[in-house]
Amino acid sequence: MEPVLRIEQLTHTYSAGTPFCRNAVEGLDLTVYRGEILGIMGHTGSGKSTLIQHLNGLLKPTQGHIYLNGRDIWETPSRIRQVRFQVGLVFQYPEYQLFEETVYRDIAFGPRNMGLDEADIDRRVRQAAAAVGLPEEVLERSPFELSGGQKRRVAIAGVIAMEPEVLVLDEPTAGLDPRGREAILGQIREYHRQRGNTVILVSHSMEEIARNADRIAVLSAARLLMEGTPSEVFARADELMRVGLDVPQVTKVALALQKRGVPVRSDVYTAEELRRQIRALRGGGVC
Repeated sequence: MEPVLRIEQLTHTYSAGTPFCRNAVEGLDLTVYRGEILGIMGHTGSGKSTLIQHLNGLLKPTQGHIYLNGRDIWETPSRIRQVRFQVGLVFQYPEYQLFEETVYRDIAFGPRNMGLDEADIDRRVRQAAAAVGLPEEVLERSPFELSGGQKRRVAIAGVIAMEPEVLVLDEPTAGLDPRGREAILGQIREYHRQRGNTVILVSHSMEEIARNADRIAVLSAARLLMEGTPSEVFARADELMRVGLDVPQVTKVALALQKRGVPVRSDVYTAEELRRQIRALRGGGVC
């Protein structure tokens, strides 16, 4: 696969030269491939938010490099504004950043800052709203009249409307009820299916990451602990739990069955796969 982002030996130090000096990320190497959904997970303080703020130049590395399409994003500092259009970042609780009088104007804010003409802005606003499941009649309403889930969609649409090559979502379902979480994730999956763009999904929820990511990067104590497909990562469930991370409930069930002598694989992370393995065992098949 072709890389779209490459992180090389990234270190970011906060409060350098003071007694409060600490490395939020340290010596981190990671490649993000074009068209994939990459899940990034880790406990609070692992470095997830610091990492993703480097991807579009909101933070500058203390050491190391960020390459976008093979070019160091800090090679020409005047290009950083363009990088932020190419790598769109949706912060956690983005609805708190809504400020325009109408939903339409909020979604249009990014494209308008890109200097696009009104016809292109209008096209992008309407396509982005549709991509996140917002009906046309909502566009002229105040964003502050909407539900929490609708506000979240407006904020995500505002970034999608810039048509970034890479969409980075920091805990996009935080604070939503189960129905709202699945609705947002469903729209993200559909956006990815239709556009084929790279999506980076940051979440503390192993269930969300397992169900939605093609590949997973796990951070722990400012470093990259492991990366791989969901099966490869959750096969190391014991290691994940030793560093204080959770694993999908289904993986825990598989581990418990193993301890009771049932020969299921430990890399299972969906209920469907566990059922398949158990049916195979009952039928005398091979897992």
